[in-house]
This record gives sequence, C-alpha cells and structure tokens, in this order.
Amino acid sequence: MLQTVNLTKNYGKLTAVNQLNLEVKAGELFGFLGPNGAGKTTTIKMMAGILTPTQGQVFLDGINVHRNPVQAKSLLAYVPDQPNLYEKLSPREFLSFIADIYRMDRTTAERQSSHWLELFNLSDRADELMGGFSHGMKQKVSLIAALLHEPRVLFLDEPTVGLDPRSARMIKDLLRTLCQKGVTVFMSTHILEIAERMCDRIGIIQNGQLLALGSMEELRTQTHHGQSIDGSTLTLEDLFLELTGGAEYEEISQGLEE
Repeated sequence: MLQTVNLTKNYGKLTAVNQLNLEVKAGELFGFLGPNGAGKTTTIKMMAGILTPTQGQVFLDGINVHRNPVQAKSLLAYVPDQPNLYEKLSPREFLSFIADIYRMDRTTAERQSSHWLELFNLSDRADELMGGFSHGMKQKVSLIAALLHEPRVLFLDEPTVGLDPRSARMIKDLLRTLCQKGVTVFMSTHILEIAERMCDRIGIIQNGQLLALGSMEELRTQTHHGQSIDGSTLTLEDLFLELTGGAEYEEISQGLEE
C-alpha cells in the first residue's frame, strides 16, 4: 500500500532523510521512531505530499504521490503534532469545509461528522469557535477531519500528544479497528510503550538513516540476541536507546549495573 524508493530530502548541506526505502502493507500499523531531529516529520510530510523530495519517490497503492498528487491525496489523511485549524470556525463548520474539499455527499458528511463529534465528546462544543479550544480539543478535531473521508492511508505525527487518558485510549483502540478494516496507519510517536504494544512493525531512524526495521521479535534478534546485559528480554525502550545511543548507552548501562 505504501512504498518509498530512495526517498531523500536535503536542506542545503544538511541531509534530513537519506535514501529511505520502506514498504508498509495494507492494514498494517507501522511505528516510526527516532530521536528529535531524526527526520521523522520530514519523512511523513514527503509521504503525504506536503514536501517535495530532493530525490526518490513515494507510492500509495501504486500511485506516485508527487506526480499524481490529487489522486494520491484522495487516499490519505495527515494529522500533524501541532493542529493548524481555522480558529474563527466551529468544528462543525470546519468539518463541512473538509467534506467539500473531498467532494463528499453532504448527507454522508453530516452523518460522519455527528458520529465522530459524539465519539470524541465534542458534540456539545461543535458550534463554538475553535479559537478558545485547548490543544487536546484541537487535536481531536484534527483527527476527526482526517477520518471524515475514510482514508486508506493515515499518517499520524504524535497522535496522543495533548489528549486526556480516556481519549488517548480511544485513539489506540480506534487505530487497531481501522487496521482490521484494511486501513494502513503510519505513526510517529515518542511514547515507546504505545509503539511496543500497538505496532505490527517498527522502523527506527536517526540522522535521516533507517537503523532498524521489523517486528519486536525481529528487532530483538538484531541486538544482543534479544537479551539485555542482565539477561532480561529487551523492551522497545532498551532497543531504541541502544540503537540510537550505541556504545555510549552500553557504557552507561554497564556503569549502572556496577
């Protein structure tokens, strides 16, 4: 469903993403992890057609995202970590605007909007201007807008940031349900526990380079044969720190053991 071929983004002499090759299947929940500045958001924006690659290609269901942007974007939705909404609109007005962009049938759009607003506990705030909303409320509206046209590929950049525990749990359950229906979810997150529990496969990136790729079991076999220094099974946090910290992390771990 989702494929990148030698995907690269340069900013002058800085290479933010370097020759990234990935394939994500339909119905897969893929976690994309990395330290701050690793290239995660740049990668997602290129995949979603927001940034133009310096080199390489992105395909959604065989469609080249940058050569056929309108066709590709009809299949996808993107939720950034910082919602950028029209604050002089209400959620209901904003969702109507989004539905018009995707040329949705008005009756279907209104039914979908009402369903998601109720599910996210926003029905009683649906006609208020969004300028007074908290970050978490704006994040919910952004998620609803992304789901409105029933995308086949969903890009999420830190989807649970700013959400209360109930909403965060609902998002996690929702993502698994979407994947069971065949939707591909590509998610960046700093919350490693979420990625470990939820994701079918995980990619770890640093300095624009893909360091590791696979399921949790596959990642474990790539590091100390699946065991930490003390012999316990490696968690995703262990794997992440070792892969992105290298010898420095191992030295600190050994120092703590002593």
